[in-house]
Amino acid sequence: MTRPPDHPASEPTSPVTAGSERLRALIDRIAQGASQRDLERIHPHEQIAALRAEKLGALRLRTTDGGGGATLRELFATVIALGAADSNVAHILRNHFVFIERIARTPRTAEHVQWQRLAAQGLVFGLANTDAPRSPRPSVLRKAGPSYVLDGIKHYSTGCLYADHIVVRTVDEERRSLTVIVPADRAGITRVDDWDGAGQRLTGTGTTVFESVAVAPHEFILDEPGQAYSRPHESTLAQLFLTAINAGIIRAVLADTVQLVQGRGRNFYHGAGDRPADDSLIQQVAGNLSSAAFAAECVVLAAADVQDRIGAAREQGLPSEDLLREGALLAAKAKVIVDDLAIRSASSIYDAGGASSTIRSTNLDRHWRNARTLASHNPTAYKARSIGQLEINGTPLPTGSFF
Repeated sequence: MTRPPDHPASEPTSPVTAGSERLRALIDRIAQGASQRDLERIHPHEQIAALRAEKLGALRLRTTDGGGGATLRELFATVIALGAADSNVAHILRNHFVFIERIARTPRTAEHVQWQRLAAQGLVFGLANTDAPRSPRPSVLRKAGPSYVLDGIKHYSTGCLYADHIVVRTVDEERRSLTVIVPADRAGITRVDDWDGAGQRLTGTGTTVFESVAVAPHEFILDEPGQAYSRPHESTLAQLFLTAINAGIIRAVLADTVQLVQGRGRNFYHGAGDRPADDSLIQQVAGNLSSAAFAAECVVLAAADVQDRIGAAREQGLPSEDLLREGALLAAKAKVIVDDLAIRSASSIYDAGGASSTIRSTNLDRHWRNARTLASHNPTAYKARSIGQLEINGTPLPTGSFF
């Protein structure tokens, strides 16, 4: 396992805020060397330490709770920018921000308050949720004297490799669903970097092993009826987060295409201009990419606006089923649109660069690999089918799981 560096000794007293110069500088810093990290499998521990020091993880907490006070629209605009800078780093934070929404932003118990305070310090939370099918060790929390112990093996633990605390979805001996949240360096926890995907290679989406991990009574909470994981369309934010990263990848493809064309001095002898930069067909490629980036960002932020309305309604009571369905529908439509744009955009960079742009050292293929991997989370075809069923037959969208 690769371990992160020690936390910075000195940290800002206030968290970074949406749209601020501090945030722009942080994102610029994360963008530096992103292609080389992906190419050489250099884990972004330094970049995670930087965003921890700037308390980016507290962006969605209220200012009165020590956070940045961002709206969900501002959060997703930030995710798009992070996705453009380094899609791996953006993806690492997905489960963190979902945890903030589900538990830390609006605490209901003393346990929630303690985790909110940790988030306000800038600490990063990862998620260990998925037991492998037919796992020989399905996770369980057992009573052990006055405390508890956690055992099990979790897969697809995105972000856990870089996390300060791990959010574990499991059951107790009575098969009741619950959430355990423990420090990532606690004895008995092993984080294995065995994610072998074609893309998003540095997200730490590997295996997390729990062997007789001590858990105090204040470190877990039983699921509450009607709260967190049991709410309809509860995974909409998690889905939209991935779509926002793909929107960011389109922006990165545009930037790399422009840099590529500007650096080329020789064009095909049968090209539409003496220089690639003057070739009308290559200019069209860049124009299409710019338009795709604009469209992708617009649909993601439109879907985020509905999530802000849902959040406001939740704080005043419970949002209506109609509003929840609208949020899920827009997030699904955004995925159908953006995933297609991202995959096509990541391929079209070669229309502007030619065969030389396929050289491995350029690592331009990372955009397609990353976009394709992100789009494969809950494949787009299922989203489109559900939207079509709704349009034709009035069939409601799925409400549970990870739709």
